[in-house]
Formats: sequence, structure tokens, C-alpha cells
Amino acid sequence: MNTMKLSSRSKLSGQGLVVVLILVAILVGIWWYLQSTKAATEKDGIRYGHDIINRLVINHDRSILDNDLAPQAKMEMPPSQRDYLIQRLTQFGSPTQPIKIDDSVSFDTSVFGMVSANPHGIFTAHLNYPAQSVTLQLATSQGATKWLIENITISMGNQPQ
Repeated sequence: MNTMKLSSRSKLSGQGLVVVLILVAILVGIWWYLQSTKAATEKDGIRYGHDIINRLVINHDRSILDNDLAPQAKMEMPPSQRDYLIQRLTQFGSPTQPIKIDDSVSFDTSVFGMVSANPHGIFTAHLNYPAQSVTLQLATSQGATKWLIENITISMGNQPQ
């Protein structure tokens, strides 16, 4: 009779251990998924910011402004201002290569700082043209389906204040 009680207790103890191990494995899997998704999103955001700067500064591609400006940015930057920006960048010519770009992608966090959401980036391109130096700052955020341009600032000489 004592043997039977001992074996039922060990079965319960073994089942509890299995449940704990399964829960730990699930939590580790969730943590790994969140970390890898954050790293991939950050890498994608940096690639996007660099691509936009190259398309504006090197290719003078106005269509990127029409396609990738966020709704609020489209209201703040009407078509005439977009034309003026591309006209100015075209007048400057081509900057010396390679272009130095300072990039920063950050996330808003929630759920005890474990879940990263709402990525946004700030990119500062230091452009050296033959006549002068120019600083271009680009603010981006991830929309529902793609990255968007929130703001573009250009200043002559030093970094914008």
C-alpha cells in the first residue's frame, strides 16, 4: 500500500515537471521570436532609410515622395514643396561618396518592456557638395503595410538645430 502511494506521487511530480518544462520552452520560443522580429525590423528600417536618402540625393527621385510620404507629411509638404526639394537637390549636384549616414531606429515598448512596437527611425545624411556641405535629416515610421517618410529637413552647413 505504501508503495502505491509513493509511485502515484512520483507520477504527479514527473507530470508537473513536464508541464513546467513545456511552459519554459514556450516562453523561450516567444522571447526568441520577439527578439528576432525586432532585429529584422530594425535592419529593414535602416535599409529603408539609406535607400530613401540615396534615391533623393543621388537619383533625385520625386516619385518616392509621392509614394512614401505619410498622410500627415503629405499635408505638410504639398507637391510644390516636393518639387522645390528635388530641384534644390538637383542644383547641388552629386555629393562626394561615400555618404556618411547616422541612423537610429527605435521602438515604443509595452508589456513590461518586452514587446517592441511602433518602430521609427531618424537618419542624418552629411552631404559634401563642391560648393557647400548640406545636412539632410529624414524621419521614418512603419505604417500598417510599409515604411513611411514622416519628415524631411535640409539645412546648409552644420546639422539642423
